[in-house]
Parts: sequence; C-alpha cells; structure tokens
Amino acid sequence: MPGSPAPEAAPVHLAVYDTFADWETGHTTAFLARGGYRVRTVGPTLTPVTSIGGLRVAPDLTLDELAPEDASLLILVGADRWDTGDDLAPFAEKARAFLDAGVPVAAICGATAGLARAGLLDDRAHTSAAAPYLAATGYRGAARYVETDAVTDRGLVTAGPTEPVAFAREVLGLLGVFEGELLDAWYRLFHDSDPAAYEVLAAADGDE
Repeated sequence: MPGSPAPEAAPVHLAVYDTFADWETGHTTAFLARGGYRVRTVGPTLTPVTSIGGLRVAPDLTLDELAPEDASLLILVGADRWDTGDDLAPFAEKARAFLDAGVPVAAICGATAGLARAGLLDDRAHTSAAAPYLAATGYRGAARYVETDAVTDRGLVTAGPTEPVAFAREVLGLLGVFEGELLDAWYRLFHDSDPAAYEVLAAADGDE
C-alpha cells in the first residue's frame, strides 16, 4: 500500500528523551517503516530513556553523532521537559542545522515550543497546541500561527498534541509514502474511520 523510498534513502531519526509523549508519533513511525524507511532513535546519550507511558527506549545513537546528511527527516516529539528547562534545547539547535541543510524536521506538541524559543518559527507558517502556548515563549512568529491540525512550511512540519494522525499525514506526504488520493484516504481512514477510505487503500494495494 505505501510507496517506497529510493533504495539509498537515509534513515528517519526519532528524537527520544525522558517524558517523551509516546502516543504522538506512533502512526508516523509505523507507516514510515511500512513505507520502507528505516527509523532510528536518537537520544541525549545512549542511556535508555523513559516515555510518559513508562516505555523504556535505548537510543540507537546520540544527538552529537547525528548529521543532517545522514538523515531523511528528524522527528521531535513532545515531552514535559520542553517546558521545564533548557535540557532539550540542543535538539532544537539540531533542528536548525537540519533545516539549514535542507533536510526536513517534524515537531509536535512541546517540541514546537522548543523550536519557537530557538526562533525557528518566526518566519514559517506553523501550529501547535494553542496560540497562547507558543506566545508564552516570547517568540516573534505569532503572526504566522495557523489554527489548523498540522502545517508544513519549507520543510518544517508542526502539529499539536491532539493531532498525531494529521502530523503523520504531513510527514507521510512530505516523504512520498502516500500522495494525492491515497494520502487523503489514509487520513480519512485513521482519523475519521471512513470505510470508503479503506476501500480506496485496499484497491490500491490490490493493484500492486
């Protein structure tokens, strides 16, 4: 059903850190993997981290080891720690390096606040949990805030914590896992439980 990346496509990197919101990227990483992308986890160190839901994850590599040229995408997931200090600021700086290199970044929930503090939302259309949440960071991009489920602008995907399916839709479309009618059908199936959307996807799967 999903499309396939070029054989030489670099991995997608999922940032993981203590208190990361494990529900926010499940659709995204599952269908990236089914679409042929290798998903690797990147942490502050190689020490296992624990999600909000109590899942322990051992990172595949450290943030210092991650280079934009070795990745197809960097995913920054929400976490309590985005709002309780500067521990995760290096992940926002890595996002800057990715965007400067022309490699896309996808941020959801609290990670959008981290990017706002780093100035990365000042000149891009974006969204988050709510406009006042980002305004509290003191950033200068409030005029570019969009009241919608998810936004993609110049290689940067943003979404709020209640929109993991819309977040996945933007990422899957950006990397070409689904396109056009199939992308719309995928979203309608997983977001709206639309049986007609299942028929579209099943028909496409049968044509392969």
